[in-house]
Amino acid sequence: MKTKRNRPSAASANRQSGYSRACHRTLKWLKACGSIVVLTHLLMAEQVPVRHAEGRIHGFLVLRDLDDNILASGQVTQLVNGNRVSTELRFHFKDGSIHEETAVFSQRRTFQLLTYHLVQKGRAFPRPIDMSLNASTGQVIVNYAEDDGKEKTITDRLKLPADLANGIVTTLLSDIDPKAPKTILSMLVATPKPRLVKLEASPTGEDSFSIGGVAAKAMVYTVKIDIGGISGVIAPIIGKQPPDTRIWMVGGRAPGFLKSEGPLFQGGPVWRIEMASPVWPKSDSGQKR
Repeated sequence: MKTKRNRPSAASANRQSGYSRACHRTLKWLKACGSIVVLTHLLMAEQVPVRHAEGRIHGFLVLRDLDDNILASGQVTQLVNGNRVSTELRFHFKDGSIHEETAVFSQRRTFQLLTYHLVQKGRAFPRPIDMSLNASTGQVIVNYAEDDGKEKTITDRLKLPADLANGIVTTLLSDIDPKAPKTILSMLVATPKPRLVKLEASPTGEDSFSIGGVAAKAMVYTVKIDIGGISGVIAPIIGKQPPDTRIWMVGGRAPGFLKSEGPLFQGGPVWRIEMASPVWPKSDSGQKR
């Protein structure tokens, strides 16, 4: 006696065929999205023209969490030699951790990053890292520690774009057209493997603040990280899309940074950076006056 083998019905076969076609279309769509994203970046990304030449700066900063707890104190210094500008940002954490960024850029008609160096070490950073890049040669060196503490080095040579913004994002925000709906910039990140991402900076309104009781307005920018390509499309689904960073800038004839809220490292929490003023101890004579 022969046993009849169950054959898929025509409807079932059609469903499977339709599913396969849908998967194929989805893969084609993802690839197309990746190509479109890359093409859009190539078309839209451009260097920021110099509208306000940079000068000497020595400012004080404070780093807080969103519960207003002070995590670190910092300083930003900037020196100018002709059209060459060197800016350095340092944060010293209460637990002894260190964050240091040094960027050297030119301001001849447009801003262009020349070299960049980032150091993050200590308990505040799950993965200590030391990254340096040379924009003219494309050489990138990343020294990092794995979870087991073993140190590794990655050396790569990349074709770095002229609109690279590492260490100078707020400088560029001071000079972009405030009426522009979106400005596209490039940034090199270490994951720990170095890779290029895009920053999309958009003005998202004004916010009020005061100085000595006098009201003033700040322009708020939202900076999104676009990973790009197929990984960029999938990232929000698997939970790896970095959070946005918000930056408050003062406008007028001398635009400048006021504060920011965003992560300081990959996968890190949102922290707040604010300008700070020196606090003087009150002397006995001062109290009597």
